[in-house]
Amino acid sequence: MANLIARFVKDESGATAIEYGLIAALIALAIMVGAGQLGNSINQKFKDISSTLNGA
Repeated sequence: MANLIARFVKDESGATAIEYGLIAALIALAIMVGAGQLGNSINQKFKDISSTLNGA
């Protein structure tokens, strides 16, 4: 029984899975923020083009 508990304490596969999950979540967050900023930038460019064409 003590051997089983010692193996459980030394097992780090769960910690590794949690670390990979956190890394994936941070990457997803960075992609969402970047895509949002890119979308806002493109939207502003289209608004500028639209106002230029309407003024012509």
